[in-house]
Amino acid sequence: MISRRSIVCGAVLLPSLLVSAVPVRAVQTPEAVTGGDAPRPLSFPADSGPHDDAATEWWYYTGHLETEDGELYGFEYVIFRGNRGGVEGFVSHFAVTDNPLGAFAYAQQIVAADGARGSRFAMDLDVNGWTMRGEGGRDRLRAVMTDYAINLQLQPGKPVVPHDGDGYIDYGNGTFSWYYSRTRMPVEGILTVDGEDKLVFGEAWMDHQWGNFTTFEDGGWDWYAVQLDDGSEVMLYVIHDGAGMPLIVDGSLLDAESIQTVLEAEDFAIEATGEWTSPKTGTVWPSGWTISVPTAGLDLVVTPTMPDQELDTRYTTGIIYWEGQSLVEGTRDGQPITGRAYVELTGYAPVEAAGALGPSATPVAGP
Repeated sequence: MISRRSIVCGAVLLPSLLVSAVPVRAVQTPEAVTGGDAPRPLSFPADSGPHDDAATEWWYYTGHLETEDGELYGFEYVIFRGNRGGVEGFVSHFAVTDNPLGAFAYAQQIVAADGARGSRFAMDLDVNGWTMRGEGGRDRLRAVMTDYAINLQLQPGKPVVPHDGDGYIDYGNGTFSWYYSRTRMPVEGILTVDGEDKLVFGEAWMDHQWGNFTTFEDGGWDWYAVQLDDGSEVMLYVIHDGAGMPLIVDGSLLDAESIQTVLEAEDFAIEATGEWTSPKTGTVWPSGWTISVPTAGLDLVVTPTMPDQELDTRYTTGIIYWEGQSLVEGTRDGQPITGRAYVELTGYAPVEAAGALGPSATPVAGP
């Protein structure tokens, strides 16, 4: 299994990093994931935080937030860490999907390592005032940009999902990574919209990956994180080459009891139902999808809450990507089912050297 983000990380993200060269602590019982070919089990809270021996690492959150009045918002918040030859740096992206206003906003930052890492918690990261703090899935997220801010508290929810069975991925070329997800994290807190604080609640999805992988191929990936209302989740991704031909197709199902089923390419089908052309970058993106998983009796329709959820992050990572909140409806074994999803698309726009500032890019957060 190759991570959806490992393709660009070595060749694009890390050079950009090197050029730029609180929740209440809770008593926790450490989690552990064992088995497979991993040289050690995943262990928490330690594996919530940075790993000094990793050349590449990220913490990636997406989530769905509701207000007491039923308004729906989405958020993406990620911190990337790179380390080459002892030189460390961080990149962060923060985005809000504002459905009530029909607006999408994002910002990005890039900083050297000084002051970015704390020690109060296993995960204690500060990228120029944007913070992720916590451990074992009990996390506090804070970020601010023009017109929007989040101050969110997350709980572990369902157990950790270790990718490749044990959380360890051997790429067979001398490189490796550790990778796990938390697929349904209860979240509550404050979303600030144009100066107004809104109490929100909802569910988030978190990925944490680290290792010495620096693989790179022309192309990109389509990634789907689906949370269904019956308590199950679906994660699917298609890694494709520069011509759009699939290279790796993989996925997994997690039922309401947290039992994981690994899916191979022949186990599911994804088809784009439309497309959207960005007026800012000219990129043509797929927009809307059908997902079929016959062995699970699933037939789903995934629809973005708005077409424009594009992030021009050439300033920090060299890429333009689409990461969008979506609504899900369909059937399981012929019975109606609904849910929510986040979809990530890369490889549809040319990769550029990090540091380029596109016309739609916002280089740093607002005050």
